[in-house]
Amino acid sequence: MPAAGAPPRAPRLPQWARKSPTHFEALHQLKTGLRQRNLHTVCESARCPNIHECFSRQAATFMILGNLCTRGCGFCSVPKGHPAKHDMRLDALEPENVARMAAEMRLRYVVITSVNRDDLPDGGSRHFAATVTAVREALPEARVEVLTPDFCGDAAAVARVLDAAPHVFNHNVETVPRLYRRVRPQANYRQSLDVLEFARRHRPDVLTKSGFMVGLGENAAEVEQLLVDLRQHHVDVATIGQYLQPTRRNLPVAEFIAPEQFDAYREFGLKLGFRMVFSGPLVRSSYMADMVSDEAASRA
Repeated sequence: MPAAGAPPRAPRLPQWARKSPTHFEALHQLKTGLRQRNLHTVCESARCPNIHECFSRQAATFMILGNLCTRGCGFCSVPKGHPAKHDMRLDALEPENVARMAAEMRLRYVVITSVNRDDLPDGGSRHFAATVTAVREALPEARVEVLTPDFCGDAAAVARVLDAAPHVFNHNVETVPRLYRRVRPQANYRQSLDVLEFARRHRPDVLTKSGFMVGLGENAAEVEQLLVDLRQHHVDVATIGQYLQPTRRNLPVAEFIAPEQFDAYREFGLKLGFRMVFSGPLVRSSYMADMVSDEAASRA
C-alpha cells in the first residue's frame, strides 16, 4: 500500500489497452521520408499507440503548421511553444511537401491535422486550405479528411478550410465540459460545438466528425450527454477512445474503461442517430479513418 500522504497509485494498464509494437522497418522507412521533407505526423508527436500498425499500412496523419502548439492541453504530448520565444514561421513548402509525400505513399485517404497557431491572425487557416488544395491536385482520386483546431471560433477561418473541399471535417471536443479547465484549459466546449455546427451549415455535403477520450474522470451520464450534444449540433460520426498518459508531464489516467462500456457508448450513440460511432480502448480520432468514412457514407 502507498505510504500515508503519498499520491494515489496510477491504475495499471489492462491487457485490452496494450498493443505490441511491430513493423519496425515500415516505421523507419516512413519516418525517413517525412524527415527528408521536414514533415510531422500527429502519430509521432502525440505518441499514438497505433503508430506501428498505421505506418505499416502506409497510413499517417500529417500534422501541419509546424511541431509547436501555442496551447497547453493537459492530455497532449505535442511540444508547446510561445511565438515570442521560438521561431514559429510557417514553412511555405509544407503544403506541396505534404502532397508529394501523400502521392509517394499512393494514399487513397489523406488525413491532415495541425497544431494550434493562436499567434497567427487567421489561425493558420490559409496554410491549412493550401495543403488541402495541394493534396487534392496531386491525388485527385483520394479523399481528404481534415482534423482542425477551433481557430478561436473564427467562422471565416473554418469556412476557408471547408472551401478547399475536404471530404470530411473533423474537430475534436476531446472531453466532457466539466473537465475542460483541467484537460483543455484554452478551449471552450460550446465554441467547439459551434464550429462543428457551422461546418455542417456551410458545407452540408461534407461529413462532420468529432472525437473524445474517456478515462479522465468523467462519468457515463456525462459521456451520454456529450453524445447528445454532438448529435444536436449535426455531427455525423463520433470516435471514442481510452486516454493513455503519453508522458509523465501529462495528466494521469483516472480510470481504464472496460471494453463493454465502449460497446455501450457505441450503441447509445447509434440510437441517437449517428451514422457511425467508432468506440474502443485504442480508437483515436483518425485511426482507420478510411474505414470509418466508408461505413458512415454507406449509412447516409
